[in-house]
Amino acid sequence: MKKIKDIMADTAHRPWALPSGSWSYYQEWNRLLFMHFEVPFDVLRALVPTALELDEFDGKYYISVVPFTMEKIRPRFLPAVGFISNFDEINVRTYVKKEGKAGVYFLNIEGGKSLSVFVSKQLSGLPYEKATMKRKEMVYASSNEKKKFQLEANYTIGEKVQQKTPLQIWLTERYCLYVYVNNNLYRYQIHHEEWELKTIAFEQLKVDYQLAGIHLTEKNVIAPNYADGIRVVAWSKEKVRSEEW
Repeated sequence: MKKIKDIMADTAHRPWALPSGSWSYYQEWNRLLFMHFEVPFDVLRALVPTALELDEFDGKYYISVVPFTMEKIRPRFLPAVGFISNFDEINVRTYVKKEGKAGVYFLNIEGGKSLSVFVSKQLSGLPYEKATMKRKEMVYASSNEKKKFQLEANYTIGEKVQQKTPLQIWLTERYCLYVYVNNNLYRYQIHHEEWELKTIAFEQLKVDYQLAGIHLTEKNVIAPNYADGIRVVAWSKEKVRSEEW
């Protein structure tokens, strides 16, 4: 396994230089399912703060649902604490940019452990909430009773993608995220190695996520992939601007 200093030295795939200063957090995103959805600009625009520009690929806009398992998340100089640091998570994200830095904006984040959700939300300001999750080999299931969100995936993993498409790269190689808290827009910059994607086939799939006028279902999943995982370092949040949404 590569050391963190070796990961930090691998920067050829990044769209901009590493941030100045030392990183603040370490985490691992493991056993990820990528499911993408093309969505209308007008409806998506209403879900994202106006301080952020919606990013597009060939004139199209996307939301992604990304189930995975968070592991070993910790501050730089402290050890990971398993019962907090390791938990299943589902990100619902869209693609934005600000000041030339393309990143992601989370429309919703679900976690499978109440304590992990509480700590993550307090520390990051990100929209974490509790859902009932169950994960075992080749199965990922989640139910959010409050919002009526549901995911059921039974899948098999295929071969490594040898030549990623421009869309696959655009959807996955993102090196910052944005969060809007108390009329302040913040950016978290991150770094990791380039994603290695694999093909994925669903033996059973149910997706039911309704966000305002957008309904994400298994019928409109685009370009799904699987990834074994990556090791990630993140810097402390930086304020981008203050304004009303």
